[in-house]
Amino acid sequence: MKRIVLAGGSGFLGTALSAHFRKLEHGVTVLTRSPKPEEPKVREVYWDACTLGEWAHELDGADVVVNLTGKSVDCRYTARNRKEIVESRVNSTRIIGKAIAKCKVPPRVWLNSSSSTIYKHSFDKPMDESSETGATREAKDAFSIEVIEQWERALDEAQTPHTRKVALRTSMVLGNAKNSVVPVLLRLARLGLGGKMGSGRQFVSWIHEEDFCRAVECIIANENLSGPVNMTAPNPLPNRDMMHIVREACAAPFGLPATEWMLEIGAFFLRTETELIIKSRKAVPRKLVESGFQFQFANFADAVKNLI
Repeated sequence: MKRIVLAGGSGFLGTALSAHFRKLEHGVTVLTRSPKPEEPKVREVYWDACTLGEWAHELDGADVVVNLTGKSVDCRYTARNRKEIVESRVNSTRIIGKAIAKCKVPPRVWLNSSSSTIYKHSFDKPMDESSETGATREAKDAFSIEVIEQWERALDEAQTPHTRKVALRTSMVLGNAKNSVVPVLLRLARLGLGGKMGSGRQFVSWIHEEDFCRAVECIIANENLSGPVNMTAPNPLPNRDMMHIVREACAAPFGLPATEWMLEIGAFFLRTETELIIKSRKAVPRKLVESGFQFQFANFADAVKNLI
């Protein structure tokens, strides 16, 4: 039995990880701004994600810390939202580093969220953990890259010599919870809006929520895994193929395509950014595969079929 602390663990991924660890009979503590009454094997403890407090004692003697904290990027990149996106990630990472540094018995491993968006916009070359990173004009992703670089720098700079550190470069996680992506895609397809988005050539990297949880478990167990790790299935696919599979999954007879100018208008009214759709993300999980990790859902069609 391990003692696991999930910082920012009340969202979609935190809820999935908490349930996964409870099935394995591990003890789970969730650090959250809005603690709820305790459930069996789960404690919820208040933290503000930016200052040391009583929550820091939860890390002393814990086996694992997983930091999932960060304001959603599914919003318009106004000055205020940009500030909150950066600070929620960087400040939470720094304060966890400070809390670990004060532990008498520090956690053995610290997994910190990151994003596979850090890689270059690419239609052909698969991007593994050693690939080139950075922004491109075509993808309109300069702000996202800046956020991820600051995020990972905060992790690297944390003085935790007795704690292994891993940056989880996570792609789109497929789940059927209300706040996950599959219900949104299915709803679009059923409304006849499940055609290609933009050119449809842009690659989509993804991972089934069950494989995400199992990959986290694998990283915890494998002391050779450190630094950035791509949390993505081995078979990214073009947007047009992804939407075709979604239409087939819900028996939608047709899907109207969305041109880039239509995406710009839609993003404005939905208060989000087109970069989340038009950037080509062709990330692959080299480190996980080389460690021997076996994906249960390596193909997008199998993942969607399982979830619906």
